[in-house]
Amino acid sequence: MAVSESFSDIECRFVGLTSPTAPRARHGTHPCQGLYWTRRGERPRVAAIATHYNVDFSEHYLAPLFAARGIGFLGWNTRYRGAEDQFILEHALIDIGEGVRWLREKAGVETVVLLGNSGGGSLMAAYQAEASQPTLTAGANEATRRALEALGQGDLYISLNAHKGRPEVLTDWMDASVVDERDPAATDAALNPFNPENGPPYSTDFVSRYRAAQRARNQRITDWAKEELKRLNAAGIPDRVFPLFRVWADLRFMDPALDPSDRPCPGCYAGLPAIANRNPLVIGRANTIRTWLSMWSLETSKCQGTEQLAKLALPALVVQSMGDMGVFPSDARAIFDAVASADKRLEFVPGAHYFEDSDAHRDRAAALMLDWIETKL
Repeated sequence: MAVSESFSDIECRFVGLTSPTAPRARHGTHPCQGLYWTRRGERPRVAAIATHYNVDFSEHYLAPLFAARGIGFLGWNTRYRGAEDQFILEHALIDIGEGVRWLREKAGVETVVLLGNSGGGSLMAAYQAEASQPTLTAGANEATRRALEALGQGDLYISLNAHKGRPEVLTDWMDASVVDERDPAATDAALNPFNPENGPPYSTDFVSRYRAAQRARNQRITDWAKEELKRLNAAGIPDRVFPLFRVWADLRFMDPALDPSDRPCPGCYAGLPAIANRNPLVIGRANTIRTWLSMWSLETSKCQGTEQLAKLALPALVVQSMGDMGVFPSDARAIFDAVASADKRLEFVPGAHYFEDSDAHRDRAAALMLDWIETKL
């Protein structure tokens, strides 16, 4: 299947697989799905796999660029594509493992590049960490335990415009002035980042108090989640869904002096922060309790970057766009510092989060990654 005139020699094939912990749906959908991009008629020895917590990466913007250079690209989705509210880390890693296995056993790939773009950065790091140093098998049922123990490791790791971790990015973006999770309007004026009396620019004292209040908000939700889960389970109810409001309020969205970069400011991925923060279309907007504890909680989630990156011994490349409005230079430096491997490299490039601002910026970043991969073969 050709994708465009400019990539007329590129083809992609649909890959649908069952998972050891998720069968094919009765109506036919496979839990694991994606598109494998290659040059027409070729079977590359090297391929990347890119996956996100819930975003569909099957048509990832890098796929044809990698394929054009002779490197396969599997844009891979777990069972949680479009289902962020149900995410459980163990099963997502198992689904990624099926994609890695398919590349090696069916596509003939010898070198697998784990490409962690955006939220996928911490997810792919968690995959490699679990594949090399298992920690999630305790208490798992037999099928889950066997599948986790069978995860195949990647050979190279790329962090591209990646958040430090899922709990970290949510907490960094949280509106610390929320005083009642049931009421999206209830606000502590002394912590309101949109109160002109507080800034921008924000004082060092305000930033410190605000960041502490963000962490406290995350912990309050976690404390409630643990108690609520106990209460529900005692009544024979396994879980419930709850909403989350006001999560477009990172101070860096409003104050360009905090974590300086080339980003437009004020701004966030959803537009003007003061408006977006009142809109219910935010990350984590709905969760089951188990999903909160698995993905978003600073206390309980294994989706945090530092813990997993510290287990990565494979060669690693960290690439960060200077025009990104949601990932900042300090985030990239923290990821780079946390990677355990001595063979690692950090690069800053121009462009927005997904390089939607410029094909030239996208092509430059792709060339940087492809050149680095070739030096490692």
